[in-house]
Amino acid sequence: MAKVTYHIIEHDGGWAYEASGAISETFPTHDAAFLAARQAALRQQRPGETTGIVWEDEAGRWHAEVSSGDARPQTEVEDDA
Repeated sequence: MAKVTYHIIEHDGGWAYEASGAISETFPTHDAAFLAARQAALRQQRPGETTGIVWEDEAGRWHAEVSSGDARPQTEVEDDA
């Protein structure tokens, strides 16, 4: 099972969360960023719909797969600040 970790970071004069290299919008307080990260982590664990996906790999090859709606990652929020 995949695992996604959200990290609370200082960002652009405020606070944000980062996960897998993506940074959220800036929040005015650390607590607001932490709460937003927890909410995002919980949303990511919810089952969704099984659907077809098409994606391109690093070599430029295209792939078609079925993404199961119940294949959700394990998530956690770490407060490094």
